[in-house]
Order: sequence, then C-alpha cells, then structure tokens
Amino acid sequence: MKNMLTTISNALCRITGRNVGAQTVSELLIDLSEYVNVTSLATPTLAQTLRQPPKPPPVGPRAPAAAQLVSAQTDRLDGPGTSVVVSRSFADFTSQATFDIKKCDVHRLEEAPPLKAELTRDQGLQYYRVMQTVRRMELKADQLYKQKIIRGFCHLYDGQEACAVGIEAAINPSDHLITAYRAHGYTYTRGIAVKEILAELTGRKGGVAKGKGGSMHMYAPHFYGGNGIVGAQVPLGAGIALACQYQGNNQVCVSLYGDGAANQGQLFEAFNMAALWKLPCVFVCENNKYGMGTSVERASASTDYYKRGDYIPGIRVDGMDVLCVREATRFAADHCRSGKGPIIMELQTYRYHGHSMSDPGVSYRTRDEIQEVRSKSDPITMLKERMLSNNMASVEEFKEIDVAIRKEVEEAAQFATSDPEPPLEELCNHLFSNDLPLEVRGTNPWVQLKSVS
Repeated sequence: MKNMLTTISNALCRITGRNVGAQTVSELLIDLSEYVNVTSLATPTLAQTLRQPPKPPPVGPRAPAAAQLVSAQTDRLDGPGTSVVVSRSFADFTSQATFDIKKCDVHRLEEAPPLKAELTRDQGLQYYRVMQTVRRMELKADQLYKQKIIRGFCHLYDGQEACAVGIEAAINPSDHLITAYRAHGYTYTRGIAVKEILAELTGRKGGVAKGKGGSMHMYAPHFYGGNGIVGAQVPLGAGIALACQYQGNNQVCVSLYGDGAANQGQLFEAFNMAALWKLPCVFVCENNKYGMGTSVERASASTDYYKRGDYIPGIRVDGMDVLCVREATRFAADHCRSGKGPIIMELQTYRYHGHSMSDPGVSYRTRDEIQEVRSKSDPITMLKERMLSNNMASVEEFKEIDVAIRKEVEEAAQFATSDPEPPLEELCNHLFSNDLPLEVRGTNPWVQLKSVS
C-alpha cells in the first residue's frame, strides 16, 4: 500500500509541479480537483481506483455549507479498505480574476479603455447564462421559422451576443437603448422573458407587443425597439439623449446601428446635432462585416466607422469579447455622463446566420469563413474557456446551465405555439397611452374598430 501511495504521490507531483515532501497525498489530490477513491490491494475488487467528476456547486446564492471543503480521510493509510475521499465545493473556485483584453483603437481621445478587465465568478456565470440563452433562443427561432410557424421578417442575433451582454453590463437599467431590427438579444437583456419574445415572433397574444409587432418591433422599459427603417433609430436615439440632458437625470442613451446603415445621411445629421449640443449619446456601430450581402469594403470608402463622426471621439472595440465590450462601454458612458458630449463606438463582431431568414448567408461568404470565426472567436466559448482555465467554474456547472437554458427555451417555444392569437377587436388597441376609447376606421369605411389605451 505504501509503495502504491509513493507512486501516486510522485505522479501527482509531476502533474502539479509541487514538492513531494511539501504536501501529503490528500493535499495533492485536492490540487487536482478530482474525486479520488484510493483503496487497498487486499481484495481484487478494491484494487480499482474509482475516478468521478466533482459535483458542481449551485449556480444561485451561496449556501452556508457550500463554503466548506469536503474532505474525508482515515487515520491509517496503510490499513485494509483504507480510502481517501476528496471533492470540490464553492470554496475551491477562484472568486475573481483579471484578464488581458485587446487594445481599443481611439479617435480624438487622449485616454482609452483599460487593457485589463476584472471578472468575478458570479459575473462570469451570469454573462455566460445570458449569452447562451440568447444563442439558444435564436436557434429556436430559426427552427420555428423553417417550420413556417414564424412568418415575415426575422433577423437573428447569434454570434453577436457579446455586444448586447457587454453593453448591458456597463450601463444602468435606467439608461436608455434603441436599436435596429436585429433586436431579439437586446429585448432579452432589457428584461423581457424568452417566452414573450418567441410568442411575439409567432404573433400570439402573450407576446411582448401583444403579437402585433413581430420580430422588428419589441419594446421594454427604457428600450425603444426594434426599428424597421434602416438607420432611422439613430436620430431617435439622439432625441432620447436630448431628453436626458433636458431633464438632468445623468442618464445616457445607447443608439445602435449596423455597418449597412452607417452610410445613411440621417446618421450624420444626428451626429452633427449631438456634437453641437453635447448630447449624452453613445452611438454604437455593430460592424458584422456585411450589410445584407455586401461586404463593408464594397460599400464604404472608409471602413473606420469609429472615425465617421469627424469631431466626435470614437473607439474601435473587439465585439466578440464580452469583457472588452463591457470596459469600452463603461468608458464611453462615463465620457457622456461627464458632459463631454457624444462618442462613437464601433464593435467588430460577426453574425452566423444570414442577414435575415431569406438569406442563406453563404452566397457572399464561404462556409469556411463562418466556421473559422466560430472556432477562433466565438464569444460564448471564449468566456467559458477563460473561466475554466482560471478555475472559476467547472465543466459540469456549465453543462447544468446549458440544460436549464434548453429547458427554458423549449417551454417558451411550447407557449409561443399554443398561446392564442390576438382577436380582431384588439387590433387597434394601444394606439395612445392614456386616451379615452375611440373609434378607428377599419379596412373600409363600414368597418369600425375601437382603440383602448
């Protein structure tokens, strides 16, 4: 038995890089973070070494007993039937780590976002959970569309999850956000449940807009859509920022648009007014490399979108890294809150699906290009690997989160396909926020509908 323990000790020391004399076998086993059962060779059945993965700690609030390391061992290691049992708990994980992030390019700025980002275990798990939920929700929407349960326009957000989650992590719930028609991810990060989003896509009464808005028109408190006209949301965002300035509430507005909308004239009109009035607006260009089926190089004489504001400062950010997006957005929001006026932020990101569901997405780019981005720059995989390599979570814990998300999305899909459609008499409801009921003409003068606020 002693010979076997000596062999194990030497092997563990080679793996962990620790000194043999500095630690006991059980301490070395703890370093390996595995469940180990070492038994005597007295009986053939006991001679087998059983190895099992550690049971992951709960994702939710920390339980009182979870902070204690579970360890049981006998007094005599050389007796028959001797066992050493070691397992992990919450206390084994690193609670916080600092990561290097990609340097941002800057325009008309003396300072730049930091090159390092701190991440707590709870933050990491939350970012992972939200990004994975958006990913699964969009894949379910893709499935429902192909089954012809979802109809009409539908623009999916998978691949760009780090943008929405990173921005939301850096601003306050009371801050404002407006985006274009690729809006499902932001609708979720602004607090709307998955089932309400999917029900809106299927045109059901339980949808976030009562089934009357569809993919491009979803709203939430301090979230103004979802806008179908290319670039039209940007001057609206400047107007929201003007309201923040007028009210003096120290809030900012994040106004998002894509590289395809970056050449719209109304953007530059909004830029000019925002710069003149020093509005607290963060203009965000989500550059996913293609405007519909046209690459940015074929559409723009200058692809440095963060410099397009001329006299407005700008930063270019790695939009596939949630920590990089978070730090850059925090920097931009602080810039606006300090009274320095607007700022432009270009997020370099990538969409895995086509422009919309009518676009297969492989006629103007290769499948190899898409797969390369998936394998090298996927935002969810990047965060997961960071946490695993820094002992901030376990593989089993991520699997549990994935299972829970799949269940949530499946239940949401069931609701979205079983909930009733809104009746015709509710078609004109909510035209106004607080007016008395009024009659609205229908498709012809003889059809009268009623609008109830």
